[in-house]
Amino acid sequence: MNTKPALELSDIKKIAAAAEAEALKHQWAVSIAIVDDGGHLLWLQRLDGAAPISAQIAPAKANTAALGRRESRVYEEMINGGRVSFLSAPQLRGMLEGGVPILKDGQCLGAVGVSGVKSTEDAQIARAGIAAIGL
Repeated sequence: MNTKPALELSDIKKIAAAAEAEALKHQWAVSIAIVDDGGHLLWLQRLDGAAPISAQIAPAKANTAALGRRESRVYEEMINGGRVSFLSAPQLRGMLEGGVPILKDGQCLGAVGVSGVKSTEDAQIARAGIAAIGL
Protein backbone atom coordinates (compact mmCIF):
# COMPACT_ATOMS: atom_id res chain seq x y z
CA MET A 1 0.00 0.00 0.00
CA ASN A 2 1.24 3.47 -0.84
CA THR A 3 1.46 6.19 1.74
CA LYS A 4 1.71 9.92 1.30
CA PRO A 5 2.15 12.94 3.52
CA ALA A 6 -0.90 14.93 4.59
CA LEU A 7 -1.48 18.36 6.06
CA GLU A 8 -2.04 18.47 9.81
CA LEU A 9 -3.81 21.22 11.71
CA SER A 10 -0.47 22.56 12.94
CA ASP A 11 0.68 22.90 9.30
CA ILE A 12 -2.51 24.69 8.34
CA LYS A 13 -2.12 27.14 11.21
CA LYS A 14 1.51 27.86 10.21
CA ILE A 15 0.53 28.44 6.59
CA ALA A 16 -2.35 30.71 7.59
CA ALA A 17 -0.24 32.74 10.02
CA ALA A 18 2.57 33.26 7.50
CA ALA A 19 0.15 34.20 4.72
CA GLU A 20 -1.61 36.64 7.03
CA ALA A 21 1.73 38.15 8.10
CA GLU A 22 2.73 38.64 4.44
CA ALA A 23 -0.57 40.36 3.68
CA LEU A 24 -0.39 42.59 6.76
CA LYS A 25 3.24 43.51 6.04
CA HIS A 26 2.05 45.06 2.77
CA GLN A 27 -1.29 46.29 4.17
CA TRP A 28 -3.19 44.08 1.74
CA ALA A 29 -6.80 43.28 2.66
CA VAL A 30 -7.35 39.72 1.42
CA SER A 31 -9.09 36.46 2.09
CA ILE A 32 -6.94 33.36 2.57
CA ALA A 33 -8.18 29.81 1.97
CA ILE A 34 -6.44 26.49 2.52
CA VAL A 35 -7.77 23.22 1.11
CA ASP A 36 -6.72 19.58 1.25
CA ASP A 37 -5.67 17.52 -1.79
CA GLY A 38 -9.31 16.95 -2.72
CA GLY A 39 -10.06 20.66 -2.68
CA HIS A 40 -12.03 20.53 0.58
CA LEU A 41 -11.89 23.73 2.61
CA LEU A 42 -9.78 23.45 5.77
CA TRP A 43 -9.26 27.15 6.57
CA LEU A 44 -10.78 30.46 5.54
CA GLN A 45 -10.07 33.89 6.90
CA ARG A 46 -11.10 37.28 5.60
CA LEU A 47 -8.85 40.06 6.81
CA ASP A 48 -10.30 43.40 7.87
CA GLY A 49 -11.24 45.45 4.84
CA ALA A 50 -11.24 42.55 2.37
CA ALA A 51 -14.10 42.60 -0.10
CA PRO A 52 -16.85 40.07 0.66
CA ILE A 53 -16.44 38.44 -2.77
CA SER A 54 -12.82 37.61 -1.92
CA ALA A 55 -14.13 35.04 0.60
CA GLN A 56 -15.73 33.22 -2.34
CA ILE A 57 -12.85 33.62 -4.80
CA ALA A 58 -10.00 32.50 -2.49
CA PRO A 59 -11.45 29.01 -1.84
CA ALA A 60 -12.23 28.63 -5.54
CA LYS A 61 -8.62 29.42 -6.46
CA ALA A 62 -7.33 26.98 -3.82
CA ASN A 63 -9.72 24.27 -5.01
CA THR A 64 -8.59 24.69 -8.61
CA ALA A 65 -4.90 24.55 -7.64
CA ALA A 66 -5.40 21.40 -5.54
CA LEU A 67 -7.50 19.50 -8.06
CA GLY A 68 -5.27 20.50 -10.97
CA ARG A 69 -2.03 19.99 -9.03
CA ARG A 70 -0.73 23.26 -10.50
CA GLU A 71 -1.07 26.98 -9.95
CA SER A 72 -4.45 28.37 -10.92
CA ARG A 73 -2.55 30.90 -13.04
CA VAL A 74 -1.90 28.14 -15.60
CA TYR A 75 -5.61 27.91 -16.38
CA GLU A 76 -5.98 31.67 -16.62
CA GLU A 77 -3.10 31.75 -19.12
CA MET A 78 -4.62 28.94 -21.19
CA ILE A 79 -7.94 30.75 -21.40
CA ASN A 80 -6.33 34.12 -22.13
CA GLY A 81 -4.26 32.37 -24.81
CA GLY A 82 -7.44 31.49 -26.67
CA ARG A 83 -8.42 28.11 -25.26
CA VAL A 84 -11.77 29.39 -24.03
CA SER A 85 -13.29 25.92 -24.20
CA PHE A 86 -11.38 25.23 -20.99
CA LEU A 87 -14.03 27.31 -19.21
CA SER A 88 -16.23 24.21 -19.44
CA ALA A 89 -13.81 22.11 -17.33
CA PRO A 90 -15.80 20.54 -14.48
CA GLN A 91 -15.15 21.62 -10.89
CA LEU A 92 -12.60 24.31 -11.77
CA ARG A 93 -14.17 27.58 -10.64
CA GLY A 94 -11.16 29.65 -9.66
CA MET A 95 -9.17 29.93 -12.85
CA LEU A 96 -7.41 33.14 -11.81
CA GLU A 97 -3.88 33.61 -10.50
CA GLY A 98 -3.64 33.29 -6.72
CA GLY A 99 -4.11 29.57 -6.14
CA VAL A 100 -0.87 27.70 -5.34
CA PRO A 101 -0.62 23.94 -4.74
CA ILE A 102 1.22 22.60 -1.69
CA LEU A 103 3.60 20.02 -3.14
CA LYS A 104 5.95 17.64 -1.33
CA ASP A 105 7.99 14.94 -3.05
CA GLY A 106 5.76 15.14 -6.12
CA GLN A 107 2.57 14.73 -4.07
CA CYS A 108 -0.09 17.42 -3.76
CA LEU A 109 -1.08 17.92 -0.12
CA GLY A 110 -3.55 20.71 -0.81
CA ALA A 111 -3.41 24.34 -1.88
CA VAL A 112 -3.61 27.93 -0.73
CA GLY A 113 -5.84 30.45 -2.47
CA VAL A 114 -5.75 34.17 -1.88
CA SER A 115 -7.98 36.93 -3.23
CA GLY A 116 -8.20 40.66 -2.68
CA VAL A 117 -5.27 42.40 -4.34
CA LYS A 118 -3.46 42.06 -7.68
CA SER A 119 -3.32 38.42 -8.68
CA THR A 120 0.48 38.37 -8.57
CA GLU A 121 0.28 39.68 -5.00
CA ASP A 122 -2.36 37.07 -4.14
CA ALA A 123 0.08 34.37 -5.31
CA GLN A 124 2.92 36.01 -3.36
CA ILE A 125 0.88 35.73 -0.16
CA ALA A 126 0.01 32.08 -0.90
CA ARG A 127 3.67 31.20 -1.50
CA ALA A 128 4.72 32.92 1.72
CA GLY A 129 2.25 30.75 3.59
CA ILE A 130 3.50 27.55 2.01
CA ALA A 131 7.12 28.50 2.73
CA ALA A 132 6.29 28.52 6.45
CA ILE A 133 6.17 24.71 6.42
CA GLY A 134 9.42 24.41 4.50
CA LEU A 135 7.95 23.72 1.06
